[in-house]
Amino acid sequence: MDISEILSTRFTEFDIGAPLSKVAGAFENQELDAVVVTDGDEYRGLVSRRQLASSSNQPSAKVGSQVQHVPTVDRTEDVREVARLMIGSDAKTLPVLDGDQVFGVVTGDAVLEAVRPFLDAATVEDAYTSDLISATPETTIGKALNLLREAGIAHLPVVDGPELAGMLSLYDVIEFTTRGGTKSQGGSSGDFGGRGRGGGRNRSGAGAREGDSDRMLDIPVRNLMSDEVATVKRSAPLDTVVATMFEREISSLVVTDDDTGAPIGIITKTDVIDALTWERDDRNAVQVFGLDLLEGMNYDDVAALIEGMTSKYGEMTLIKASIELKERTEQTRGVPLVEARIRLTTDRGYFTADGEGYGAAHALRLAANAVERQLLKGKTYGQSKKRPSDDEQTELYGWWLGG
Repeated sequence: MDISEILSTRFTEFDIGAPLSKVAGAFENQELDAVVVTDGDEYRGLVSRRQLASSSNQPSAKVGSQVQHVPTVDRTEDVREVARLMIGSDAKTLPVLDGDQVFGVVTGDAVLEAVRPFLDAATVEDAYTSDLISATPETTIGKALNLLREAGIAHLPVVDGPELAGMLSLYDVIEFTTRGGTKSQGGSSGDFGGRGRGGGRNRSGAGAREGDSDRMLDIPVRNLMSDEVATVKRSAPLDTVVATMFEREISSLVVTDDDTGAPIGIITKTDVIDALTWERDDRNAVQVFGLDLLEGMNYDDVAALIEGMTSKYGEMTLIKASIELKERTEQTRGVPLVEARIRLTTDRGYFTADGEGYGAAHALRLAANAVERQLLKGKTYGQSKKRPSDDEQTELYGWWLGG
């Protein structure tokens, strides 16, 4: 299945020197999935609605300060490869090229809509993140913001004893603090470019602190959270998850135990997209984006580096690794500055780190050193997911493998 039938032409172009205020106005006044940033006739990257909303830059800042350098795809690209690129680049909107020109964009929502009929072969248990990171109703906004940032998540369930009390999104916290304490409505961060916020009603009370910037971060979460939280049982099929997300215009569901109903985890649109990238071939558990930037190293060298790194730290099974290399414009003595990002999913948790150096090999080793330090300290960013069995993968991916 390729993306030719699901790509969107709802984008507009801005030069890299355009002020962010004009870009914000375009999102406000048009039905856009993304803004394409160019430098003359040259494509430079994208800016998404959520990325702009989360920005703390001044409106007079240039759009070049917010541009996201994401992979480009061909209009006949396979939808599963697009899912891989989205997860590897941490971007849920990718530009679609026709020759050297941007022809359209493909969104994570469009990918999920396309594969939704086939997702009944997998369940929430295959994809959700366990060991729920949560707050209490009395947790302060400041502490909640730290939890969101440190864990690298966008949704924070609020738990009151054994009960699920609400949901707080990173989007809501950022909007609340940047607007000087004005309480927003809704609870979804819309991380796939959707315009609907959804998520339910918010409790009242935050408005009394409007403008009091010194005390905003001390406000309890109960005054900002959405008090209607969508849940799903661990045994539910993934097509039900996606249908609920689209129907309610939200991007995450709290996972509950089938027997007790207690909250045990969370599943997001990103988790479902990630489930589409599992490989049946163990060799491809290591995915490398930007391999052409490496000189003196090939795929096998990178795979050996990752596998050797994880094998040093006790009983740890590598489920999946994603390595992304991006070349920057800065150079020294003809060697480009490269950013390397490593993400590891293991049976002991999720690890991620960046490295920046002159030359891809140097950047990769710096990122690997940073991940090794995390492994040594046992510092994880969320728990790993259960890898589907061979039979489950065959059923789930049969429609791809069959063409």
